[in-house]
Amino acid sequence: MLDVEVIEEPAAAAVALDAVKSQLLAQLVTPASAATLAARVGMARQKVNYHLRALEEHKLVRLAEERQWGGLTERLLVATASSYVVSPGALGPIAVDPERTADRLSASYLIALGARLVREVGSLWHRAREANKALATLAIDTEIRFRSPAERAAFTHELTQAVTALAARYHDASAPGGRPHRVVLAAHPLPTPTKETT
Repeated sequence: MLDVEVIEEPAAAAVALDAVKSQLLAQLVTPASAATLAARVGMARQKVNYHLRALEEHKLVRLAEERQWGGLTERLLVATASSYVVSPGALGPIAVDPERTADRLSASYLIALGARLVREVGSLWHRAREANKALATLAIDTEIRFRSPAERAAFTHELTQAVTALAARYHDASAPGGRPHRVVLAAHPLPTPTKETT
């Protein structure tokens, strides 16, 4: 089972986003039969089977095991991943694109970059798995608390200078056999925890 799967097909995204199918998918982190799931979620086994067929058709679940009980065969299914994310590519021409956002300091541009990251890395990861190869990636994630807006601006300036200098040092557009890589750095305020209403 994968840690995360990127859903690229619109039909698979629609299936995964269905409330009932999503609930069943969450239950299938461990293999289970339609009868077991029906008892867990309080639904008729026939309805559970209907939803499971759709999940299986779109490769969101797979057969884990078959058991023989007398003259019957019990199928145990398991999710293909423990969690899923929908690629913006599933939205087709209405998917967000950073090229359509002029303000590079806006929240919409940052969201568009994040969406492109999911789309590109998701596609590369699918191809790498099909070729039975590893995908070389790098991710840096940290938190920083600025004392003032002035220090945040100074940090942004220094970070920009450092990245520009590194890119200039290592970038070679004419290197034979070289492969371009995308580097994305982002900063945004952390969301303020909301108080749950009782």
